[in-house]
Parts: sequence; structure tokens; C-alpha cells
Amino acid sequence: MLMEEQARATGTAAAEVGSGGILKELHHPAKAKRVVQLFMAGAASHVDLWDYKPSLEKHHGEASNFGEHVEAFQDGLGPWMKSPFKFAAYGQSGKFLSDAVEPMGAVVDDIAFIHNMVGKTGVHSQATYLQATGFDRPGFPGAGAWVSYALGSMNDNLPTFVVLPDHRGFASNGPKNWGSGFLAASTQGTMIFPQRATPIEDLFASADYVSAKAENEGQSLLRSLNQDYSRSRPGDSRLESRLRSYELAAKMQLSAPEVFDLSKETEATLKMYGLNNPGATYPTEINIPEEAEYFGRKCLIARRMLERGVRFVQIWSGNDNGFPRRNWDSHEDIERDHKPLAMGMAIGTAALIQDLKQRGLLEDTIIVWTTEFGRMPSTQGSKGRDHNPYVFTNWLCGGGIKGGISHGQSDEWGYKPLDRNNPTQVYDIHATLLNQLGIDHTRLTVRNDGVDRRLTDVHGHVIHEILS
Repeated sequence: MLMEEQARATGTAAAEVGSGGILKELHHPAKAKRVVQLFMAGAASHVDLWDYKPSLEKHHGEASNFGEHVEAFQDGLGPWMKSPFKFAAYGQSGKFLSDAVEPMGAVVDDIAFIHNMVGKTGVHSQATYLQATGFDRPGFPGAGAWVSYALGSMNDNLPTFVVLPDHRGFASNGPKNWGSGFLAASTQGTMIFPQRATPIEDLFASADYVSAKAENEGQSLLRSLNQDYSRSRPGDSRLESRLRSYELAAKMQLSAPEVFDLSKETEATLKMYGLNNPGATYPTEINIPEEAEYFGRKCLIARRMLERGVRFVQIWSGNDNGFPRRNWDSHEDIERDHKPLAMGMAIGTAALIQDLKQRGLLEDTIIVWTTEFGRMPSTQGSKGRDHNPYVFTNWLCGGGIKGGISHGQSDEWGYKPLDRNNPTQVYDIHATLLNQLGIDHTRLTVRNDGVDRRLTDVHGHVIHEILS
């Protein structure tokens, strides 16, 4: 608190640096303190959600002609296919959105859409790594780990980087997407499953013979043994992380239950997040109420974590491949799979944006919506779409991001960027996130295997056009 008061008095940027971060002062004044990343696993279709293409409606059913050789992932070069969803204009910006994400219309004027994103691969695992870590192979820290490493904690009683996976299971690569890589092990994401009876595994002893006194004595013994071991092996970040994790776990036994207790939330708030039907049961088929409840719960828990000082929250929608589809990988039927996932995501996301805004938190919180690549404007089978790493959409809002705009365009089909020489890449998204947090992405480096590594590799430009 004293550091923050001094920083306000002197006008320095040090107020945004928490405890345990490598930076003692920010590179420049920050517009944001915290980040929420919404990750749609399986590749959400830009042309069916945010990137309206009248040409697909006009030429629906005609043989697709891309004007060049196209390397499809499977067999998705059928006729042009219009979206099964209806598009309409929303907000003062008049942004066209599909009815699959209709609730987002209420917050569209807070969002900066980026429609000229390009990837490097159409393979889920590699593309997911790229968006999550800045590299298309394993072994590199997640974006949240980099932020944790740089800025440290704003609340020593809760993790700095929290991950809320899909309730059905992990996306491609699993926990490697939010691992610490070559950074200290303590920077990795802490997994929390809000929909489970025990959201944090092993936080509390389940055996009835374990008393509070015995647990405290056990923790004290472990702490003593680990400290003795640590003194003889200085510099081992894994052991240091284990020590810190035990200390954090002890603190979380007091702080975490309050975060998950939604009993003091108003009925209006619960309804806004899609949580107004407690105890509901759901059919085996993918459906909107189930998606809304599970995604909305994660969004509400995220808000409660953010206002208590968690620095980076990552929320996942969709698990790894399986049948029936429970992710965004809609090769067979866009309408069947995308509609429940999209509507559930939109209900929770719109609620989160509105809730943060009314609490004064959106102005210094960045929300970034991510997927690993897009989907083709032509058909696969009769109702599905194949992978499209050649262009897709991300969007950002809050934290000094200009709302109600679209940056970059895809071509008339949504196949590639309209300006192929100047696409947006994940490095630019990451550079912009760090910039808003007060970090120069070129200066946040760690030497590993003789190379000065950074989140943006050797690339990345801050997208100044979307900054307010």
C-alpha cells in the first residue's frame, strides 16, 4: 500500500508491479492491471460469428473458386457456404454479428475486432500452442506465466495466474498451454474447476481423521524438510515453487472458499450470467442452457477473482477432439455444434463485460477472445467447415482498448486477409497485451539455452490503431 501511495504521489508506474515480479518498475505507464483470456478450443468460425460475408450469401451453393491452390486440412473445398445464422447490426457502431452470439450485441461498442489474424498451421495442437504461448511447439511459457513472471502477485492469498478449463476436459496440449516452460515453476497457471464440488484439487483434506491441528503440524514438518533440502540445492526453481505452493495453499484454505461462494450475488447478477436455474439436469446432446451455465459460472468466478487481485485468468470453452463434438471443431455441422457453444459463450462473456464495466474494473482489465484458427468459407460435407489458418478473428476490449471498431479485414470470402502483406499475428496481440500492462515486449526476456527468449519471439508490433 505504501508503494502504491508513493507511486501515485510521484507519478511513477511502479504502482502496477506486485510482489514477486521480476520488474521493479514498469517500462511505461500502464492502462491495465489484469487480463482475462477467453480461449475457444477447436477453432471457432469467424464467418459464422463476427465476420459477416454477404458474398457467401449471394454465392451460396456455387462451386468455390479461390483463385489459387488451396491446401485444405481434410476435404473442406466444397461449394461456398453461407452461415446458417442470421446477421444483424448492433450498437452505435452498427457492427454485424450473427444471432448465434446475439447477447454480445449489448457490449459490441466496447470491443475492438481484429479480422485479419493469420496462423502458421492448421493442426490444432500446434496452433493452440502458438496462440497460448507464442510458439507452435511445447516447452514455452504461457502468456499468463510471462505476465506472472514480470508483474508478480496483487494478492498473496490467491494465485497470480488462474486457469478455468472446460468442464468436459482439456483442450489440445492440456496443461502445457499454461505451463511455466523455462520460467520459475511458480508462474504456471493454477487449475480451478468451479463446477466441481471441490474446485481446487486437494486444497482440503478429505479424510475424516485429519484434524486441523494435525494438518498444521504436517505442513510445518514439510516446510522444515523442504527448507533444509532447499539450502543444500540453491537455485532449484522447482523446489522453490513447491515451497511457495504449500504456503499459497495454506492461505487459499482461508481465501478460496469465499471466492467460490456465490450466495451473496444478487438474483439479477446470477441471471445475467445464466446461473438462474440451479440443480438443472441436461440432455446428452450439446445444448444452450448447459453451455450458458458452465461458461457463465467460470466468467462470474473470474470476475470475483479479478476484483480480489488475481492477475491473469484464462477461461476455456471446448475440450479435445471427440464425438459427439464438445468443442468448436465443427467439421460435420456448424449449426448443431456452434450454436450452443456460441450462445453459451456469448451469455457469459457479455455478462462479464457488463459486470466489470459497472464495477469500474473494465477500464483497467483487458479481455481478449482467442481461438487457434478459423474455418473455411466453403463446405466440408454439406453442413460443416474445414480448418482455416489463413485468416480468422480475435477481439479485445477494456484496459485502454478502443471500442466499437474493427481493425484489419478479411477478403470477401473470409478466406485470407484483404491486405495479405499486412496481416495481424499472435505476436501483435501479445505485444499489445503487454504494452497495456506497462511492459515493452522486446525488453521482457529470459535467456534459455543461449537464446534471449520472449513471449513474442523475434516478432510483434503493438496494434496502436486499437488503443484509445
